[in-house]
Amino acid sequence: MTPYRFSSPDGASHGVSLPISARQIDIWLVFYHDIADPAVLATLLTLLNESERAQQLRFHFADDRLRYLATRALVRTVLSRYAPLEAADWVFTPNDYGRPAIANDHPQARTLSFNLSHTRGLIAMAVTRDRVLGVDVENLIAREVSGGIAEHFFSPTEVAELAGVPPGRRQNRFFEYWTFKEAYIKARGMGLSIPLDRFSFDFPDERQVRLTIGPDLGDDAARWRFWQFQPTPDYLLALCAERLDGAEPLLTVRSAIPTVSDAPFAWTLLKADRASR
Repeated sequence: MTPYRFSSPDGASHGVSLPISARQIDIWLVFYHDIADPAVLATLLTLLNESERAQQLRFHFADDRLRYLATRALVRTVLSRYAPLEAADWVFTPNDYGRPAIANDHPQARTLSFNLSHTRGLIAMAVTRDRVLGVDVENLIAREVSGGIAEHFFSPTEVAELAGVPPGRRQNRFFEYWTFKEAYIKARGMGLSIPLDRFSFDFPDERQVRLTIGPDLGDDAARWRFWQFQPTPDYLLALCAERLDGAEPLLTVRSAIPTVSDAPFAWTLLKADRASR
């Protein structure tokens, strides 16, 4: 079978195979409110399996239905860029904590690792090989964050640092912590079974992040690399990836409309751990 292929309105060819190894991490962004063409929406729906189509119909709000459709189509079309499987043929199975993993028995599929995150208006997907990773993206303006959330979920040192941030900067700082924490627990593949207050991040300066992990979590902070950037002023994205042999992976960011187009996306690093700068 050949990789899923599609063409943009200008006739340019997309969907061609992309090389990827553990030394590279690709991040895919979909601003899903840009998907409005009924023909495109119908095409995306054909990529979903029966269970996914049923799940999509269960969402009450149109925005949630669109987000789910775009997310499932993104996963399938993107993975077909890295392994010779049709987009509709991908099979997934959850781990003990509900994280989906690739179940296809194909040598190029088995070594792929991916993770997803979505917030209002934006879906993010990170892909690599032979390296676990986690990604989180948040909308900075879609909701107001109360101080009680930090006190409930953050470590004491994070709560204290956040309290000292000027009020006009506090919401953005909250999401700097939150996206890093979410990316880390997603990389661990255990979700909220990891207590968020048993590990903490701090920022030695505005360009650097540092992780400290409680001894009861059975992990080593040196195992992980971190990056953070803003795709647009409204969004913040954090990535956590396994360090492996110490070589820094190459990060590539692309924006896409599944089955229609994709293009390189300009991005500027905001924060990283010292080894990833």
